[in-house]
Amino acid sequence: MHYKRILLKLSGEALMGAKQYGIDPDRLAMYADEIKAAVNKGIEVAIVIGGGNIYRGLAGESNGMDRVQGDHMGMLATIINGLALQSALEDKGLDTRLQTAIKINEVAEPFIRRRAMRHLEKGRVVIFGGGTGNPYFTTDSAAVLRAIEIEADVILKGTRVDGIYTSDPEKDASAIKFDSISFKDVLTKGLKVMDTTAFTLSQENKLPIVVFDMNKPGNLLKVISGENIGTVVNL
Repeated sequence: MHYKRILLKLSGEALMGAKQYGIDPDRLAMYADEIKAAVNKGIEVAIVIGGGNIYRGLAGESNGMDRVQGDHMGMLATIINGLALQSALEDKGLDTRLQTAIKINEVAEPFIRRRAMRHLEKGRVVIFGGGTGNPYFTTDSAAVLRAIEIEADVILKGTRVDGIYTSDPEKDASAIKFDSISFKDVLTKGLKVMDTTAFTLSQENKLPIVVFDMNKPGNLLKVISGENIGTVVNL
């Protein structure tokens, strides 16, 4: 395997499947199968998941809600998604732990770096919920931060597109896909990979990012094994 310890970043919207909101059980089960295949190969898997399928702080702000209040609601949404993913993984026979940046002792452990790393070493899938625990930071930032803290080899950003393009491939048929690209070129070309805070943090810590299509069965394992799937962002 090309990577040993990975941080998988999933958006909340990815869990909707064909639905308009909420969680699609079939999509959740498919992701659980993909993650199980990786764990069975001895890969240490940590996951950060968004909450946009339930609530997004920025959307709340546009409707007049206080941004800090809205972001806290969004953090709770990521924990709901984390619990759903945890259940789906355990249905597949995997051992999991949910750690949150907001203390909810009845349903999850608080985030403790050393404990998270020990869980990974024991083969448990660790799901990080609650973002960073602070408003104004996205789950992209939480993913990069947690990946650095647990000393992950790479961030795998699972999306519905198969990589980074010169423009949005869903709107521009002439868009060209990059197999690999540098952090510098992403910024120069104004390409959207993650929010600027997250992307800069990843660049400063020399942490590569792979953007790939998570909705195609088998892709996660292909990326981990080093196949030319998606787009690799590195120095």
